[in-house]
Amino acid sequence: MFLTLAVCFCMMVLVSADPCLIISEINADNPRLDTTEFVELYHTSGQRASLDGYTLVFYNGNGNIAYKVLDLKDHSTDDRGFFLVGSVDLVPKPAILLPPNTVQNGPDAVVLYRTSAARYTEKMNVTAVGLVDAVVYMTRRSGGAEFLAEILTPGEQAFVEDEAAHEEDESIERCLLSEDQWGFQLSLPSPGQRNNCTPPAAPLASPFINELKLGGGQVDGLVELTDASTAGPVVMVVWDGKTDQVSVSMDVDTSRTGLTYLTVGKKYMKGDDSGAVAIYGGRAADFPVGSPLSQTQPLDAFVFAGPGNKPSANLTETLIPGRLPYQLSNSLREGGFYLSRCGVATWARDPGVFWEAPQTPGLPNKCPWPKICPHTILIPGGTDSPPHLPPRSSGDFLINELNTDTPGAAEDGEYIELWHPSGLRVSLQGIWILLFSAHNNKPYREISLSGHFTTSKGYFLLGSDRLVPAPSLRLPPNTIQNGPDAVALYRSLSGPPSATQRGIPTKGLLDAVVYRQRGSDREAQELSKALTPGQLPLLEDPDVLPGDEALSRCGGLYPLDLSAFSVALPTPLRENICPRPPPAPEGVVINEVASGHWSNQSQQTAFVELHGPPMTELRGLVLSVFDQDLSGTVVALPLKGVIDQNGFYVVGNVTEADQMFPDGTTVPARGAVVLCYDLFSVCRAGTALTNSSLRDVLVFSENQRLLSSLSTTRGRQVMPAPR
Repeated sequence: MFLTLAVCFCMMVLVSADPCLIISEINADNPRLDTTEFVELYHTSGQRASLDGYTLVFYNGNGNIAYKVLDLKDHSTDDRGFFLVGSVDLVPKPAILLPPNTVQNGPDAVVLYRTSAARYTEKMNVTAVGLVDAVVYMTRRSGGAEFLAEILTPGEQAFVEDEAAHEEDESIERCLLSEDQWGFQLSLPSPGQRNNCTPPAAPLASPFINELKLGGGQVDGLVELTDASTAGPVVMVVWDGKTDQVSVSMDVDTSRTGLTYLTVGKKYMKGDDSGAVAIYGGRAADFPVGSPLSQTQPLDAFVFAGPGNKPSANLTETLIPGRLPYQLSNSLREGGFYLSRCGVATWARDPGVFWEAPQTPGLPNKCPWPKICPHTILIPGGTDSPPHLPPRSSGDFLINELNTDTPGAAEDGEYIELWHPSGLRVSLQGIWILLFSAHNNKPYREISLSGHFTTSKGYFLLGSDRLVPAPSLRLPPNTIQNGPDAVALYRSLSGPPSATQRGIPTKGLLDAVVYRQRGSDREAQELSKALTPGQLPLLEDPDVLPGDEALSRCGGLYPLDLSAFSVALPTPLRENICPRPPPAPEGVVINEVASGHWSNQSQQTAFVELHGPPMTELRGLVLSVFDQDLSGTVVALPLKGVIDQNGFYVVGNVTEADQMFPDGTTVPARGAVVLCYDLFSVCRAGTALTNSSLRDVLVFSENQRLLSSLSTTRGRQVMPAPR
């Protein structure tokens, strides 16, 4: 199944109580001659609805101009809510006929507007004004839909229509992902009919919960699982929503293929109560009845809330972090509640993918057609200008603020704040946060952010339950360890990064912060080496500010750059409040450099000696060491302290050093030493260093990249010869 989010973003959020018109299906590319193309609209009331005031516009991604405009005035949907625009050979017959080969194959877009039809004309430039719904699509061969997506579905990539997905024809169909979040998938065309929205055969976690029956205390409960034959030992656990204790634990028979049914006693999983069902790797003996809530992460979980019986916040946030429990109806039924997995989201541990539906043991789930409106964008007079990323930005998600140690024993104000440099509402599909412990260099918590979005300003907050403002993803108090530890941000579409990579995963790494407590630098050595090489862990210093403090990104949008962070006042979901930088130190230069590689295997050790006015404060100066063989920075060390009374300051692995090199780093045989003033970013080879930031340079290399990127007007090139 090919699935992508294609949700438009909102200044106005429509809900199920207010039906709306959506683009439901597009078939732009038929086999051979394009004589059965179509665009299907659907009114979520499921009834006849007038289309007066709506305009359908087709955009060409080559030039980003409109090639077809259809005013829908005097038209209406059919009695089931459907409306077809398409080729003459299409069955059923479209309400508006198009010549063959009208709907272009991509990169293109189909957009539904609701405002004056007079403002939309063929050959006009792409606009978001009046936009209600949009689909941006392309083929694997074409690409090139980035500009259309930036304007029409900001924060989302264009959908890729893969002509090889089915033997015959295929179409782009809108399906509900979870709760009120919609997406698109490729499936067999279904013009004028319900889309083929079947749940994925294998979400990220397998086996997973497929159907549930919650009894009313009169009948047994049931849990249907997908095929568990390829998994190791698997156990199903029922948790009590009031005590957070094990009510039932049952080993799952993994010797059989296909769907598996498990029966739960009638006094558990009651529709007028609260609780949870979770699937774990392991055995029932690992979860004895009455044992407390385990912090082991389940393969899948379903948390439910009966009328007036909410499960504990701890149960919810441990089993389904960032999601809401399924709220059961007030009307208890004699036969119980039947719930089926119907959302097509590929992630697990989300009750939002379940709907009330008839029970279908051993058969595909029989899901109703949803009547929920997607989030839509409606800009009556907005700007057409695309967003532009700030200078020096990676363009992807960054860790923006980190508060790991809050005052008091409760630790109920800790948080992690992410930011997308576009400053827009952006999907977090495929984004993971891993919390690493330096004691074993392994993640102690893996958090999938799929299905979540940033705020309209690009922020995303996860943190403790009592944090104000409320985080989008809640964590139990005292979850984020105080250090030495690390927070790492990844993009991974195939599950947690640790599942496919040995050791500390680096593939897909977007950003990371390695941090420590006082005196614990060395314990984080392996995490630093893998995640932020050449940099010392950050210290969230509790003595800097009265009350609470955070590590805030205060300048520089480079990822994996610890020098961009400062200890500052916590500002969750707000612009960071950064300390005013001190005046730049003057008169400090590189005075002497030594490398252990220059003295023919003698006992010489590596160091860099600086010279400057006595007692000069060094904050803001960064000492960087480049290695030509490694093509990059091996040390990027923000300096601290002051020049001594004799005018010297030594950095290196020598007894008289004022500051040590990070473990495992040294001065190479060929490279460069750079002294620069830049409070917020690391001096890098290949970066255009301005004369105001560059203080002194010594290049001991013939590497042309180093020579061209490091200004010779403020340094020297010297070629050392081993004695």
